Amino acid sequence: MEILIQQAQVKDAAHIAPLIYDAIGDIAHRLTGETEEQAVLATLTELIKRTDNRHSYLYTYVAKQEDTLLGIAVLYDGLTAKELDANLAAWLQAKNASTIIDAEAHDDEFYIDTVCVTPHARGLGIGTKLLKFAEEQAIAKGYTKLSLNVELEKDKARALYERLGFTITEPWTIIDEPFHHMVKAL
Repeated sequence: MEILIQQAQVKDAAHIAPLIYDAIGDIAHRLTGETEEQAVLATLTELIKRTDNRHSYLYTYVAKQEDTLLGIAVLYDGLTAKELDANLAAWLQAKNASTIIDAEAHDDEFYIDTVCVTPHARGLGIGTKLLKFAEEQAIAKGYTKLSLNVELEKDKARALYERLGFTITEPWTIIDEPFHHMVKAL
């Protein structure tokens, strides 16, 4: 099966939003200012279609087989994240929502914000392909560090990241929840 990974397009937004929500859970409520699942998904779809935030299609890559979306990766660098998150905070403030957005990476890191594979395609190696794609993107952009955060209880995910060369470098907190910050030297 040939899997192509390419930059997302605006037309992919409605298919990407549920995968982001699946991957980041409660964080999606904070990043959208919404509490109900349908509102979160609708708002994520809107954010994906925009160009000024961390979940924009400009920072999202899709794994597809023919026209079927199988997985996503949201990638950006730590420095760009500051600008993207400032834009998102301003947008949230206009909605009278919480504008606290935690940094998720250091400025000198190329960051894997989100990786998620559709339920029917899990276990086929697509997540690994997306992680390797992220590494290729980081190297092509001149970064020497690739990072991600993983929840403490996600032992299987952490084990995969360790097999791919990531190491835990420090504790990290996102929306008052503890994470492992993991880095791979490139």
